[in-house]
Amino acid sequence: MAEKRKYVQRRTAKPKDTLGTIKRIFKYIMSFRLQMFLVFGLIIVSVAASVASAYFLKPLINDYILPLVGIENPDFGNFIGMIAVMAIVYYSGALSSFIYSRIMVTVSTGTLCKMRMELFAHLQKMPIQYYDTNSHGDVMSRFTNDTDMLRQMLSMTLPQAIQSILSLIITSVIMFSLNFWLTMIVYGMTAVIVFCIFMVTRRGHRYFREVQSAMADLNGYAEEMIEGQRVVKVFCREEIIKEGFRDINDRLRIAGQTSQGSSVVLMPMAANLSYVTYAIVAAVGASMALSGALDIGTIASFLEYSRTFSRPITQLSNQFNYIMSALAGAERVFALLDTPTEVDEGNVTLVYANKDENGEMVESEKRTGKWAWKVPQEDGSSKLVELKGDVRFENVVFGYVPNKTVLNDISLYAKPGQKIAFVGSTGAGKTTITNLINRFYDVPDGKIRYDGININKIKKADLRRSLGVVLQDTNLFTGTVMDNIRYGKLDASDEECIAAAKLANADSFIRKLPKGYDTILEGNGGNLSQGQRQLINIARAAVADPPVLILDEATSSIDTRTEQLIQTGMDQLMEGRTTFIIAHRLSTVRSSNAIMVLENGRIIERGDHESLIAEKGKYYQLYTGALELE
Repeated sequence: MAEKRKYVQRRTAKPKDTLGTIKRIFKYIMSFRLQMFLVFGLIIVSVAASVASAYFLKPLINDYILPLVGIENPDFGNFIGMIAVMAIVYYSGALSSFIYSRIMVTVSTGTLCKMRMELFAHLQKMPIQYYDTNSHGDVMSRFTNDTDMLRQMLSMTLPQAIQSILSLIITSVIMFSLNFWLTMIVYGMTAVIVFCIFMVTRRGHRYFREVQSAMADLNGYAEEMIEGQRVVKVFCREEIIKEGFRDINDRLRIAGQTSQGSSVVLMPMAANLSYVTYAIVAAVGASMALSGALDIGTIASFLEYSRTFSRPITQLSNQFNYIMSALAGAERVFALLDTPTEVDEGNVTLVYANKDENGEMVESEKRTGKWAWKVPQEDGSSKLVELKGDVRFENVVFGYVPNKTVLNDISLYAKPGQKIAFVGSTGAGKTTITNLINRFYDVPDGKIRYDGININKIKKADLRRSLGVVLQDTNLFTGTVMDNIRYGKLDASDEECIAAAKLANADSFIRKLPKGYDTILEGNGGNLSQGQRQLINIARAAVADPPVLILDEATSSIDTRTEQLIQTGMDQLMEGRTTFIIAHRLSTVRSSNAIMVLENGRIIERGDHESLIAEKGKYYQLYTGALELE
């Protein structure tokens, strides 16, 4: 129910700078300058053809129709010629509209392709904290729903808006040239139409952002509940989650109803007012014709222009909901693009290295099995520090949110090649320690040193490249089993991947799959058991051959028999490497060089298995079953 409240009670952000959003959209569009110039030229041709076709009514009536009235054998040659000219003009306008519409499809899809690439690339630079605090469904909604609304606006609404504005300008000039007073009548009625549109849209404007927000929540909720269907069914919560979905869906319905309701009346309202304008112009024009102030051709042409003048306004009012929805979606996309990315001020890099005849570390271009930190010096040179795997925490204090610490004054060390285990109840801070080693979060107080180097000075990519991580939650990607193992080292050969699988004791079950190592895994390896997925996860870490390992509940999803099978392989994998182990099964940490018992973010006991048993403290109680890990 807490999750339900989180979605339902979410507040809608206030509308942002619409003009600024439009400017940013046009920056993307202008990467297609040549196409847009061509589109603009074709729109001018289309508008000119539309305006000219109405102007032809005046000479057609005055010069070609009225002179033929009453003649016994009229000559229709000139009349047919005029009709042919009008047909050519109409065809030119229609062809121009067809061509620029096709070009705008290319521009819109290309613009969104570029925007999605920037969005995805930006997400790769986001800190882990962003993913921990934002719904995956909300993030996905920006890729799908928000960008799709923008595509519709770029491919359809934008060219129509340009065409409508040009049509208004050209039509105004011609109407003034035909008759000033009739034009002022049209302008007066247009002002009434615009005022009515403004009054209607004022109320509905803020609801378009609410629609996008509610859609994101709906996607997030649906994704979360579909992913957790096993848990839902185990606890018989189908009706409860239906209620949660109904609440969010109703919020989306109400927002959509309000926003669409305020915009759907615009077109009929504008159309009906344009009919009133047409009737007034016709009545005034007829009276002027009767008085001899206007000829029939001018009246016919002007009446057509009065319709032409109101049509763009009607079209813009009809497209208003698409424009507002697209701008709301664009604001959400740009908000994500404007979210600060992960800060990395490190300048120490990881390089392959070897020792020369003098025992000095020298950089190598090829993998040598040895690594070194390349530390820049003040004089511009670089110093190589051998990567040994010496990791030390010095008075580290950390909290995920202000004023609530998770780790309190943590100090510990792991000498090269040592196995350090962390045990304790859930929430004690075990995983947080490994998150800090990875620099998923930076330490606000205290220091973490890696081979004597403050990890804040090491580039994050190089730091993480030195660490092999096996997490409790397995993540397998769509592709073959071989591809998933090779994910740990993209240039690994098939033989290296198979050797890693054998090390993790995954080779036997992989070969029994329908296509062995070429079996396609989909849906996070849904066709495998949890234990099999974890074995592949371990093989992925093994093939990377990292100098430091982090095993976060690596065997939690594996049964006792399978755990025994891979223990030897894990020992081989950990041989000579500094290893941090988090485990609920205390049998897996007995061989550790040091065991840290955490409680409320503090290390309350430390030592090897024998010494901690001898102390008969918290670890002794956990190991003997007097206490249980929660």
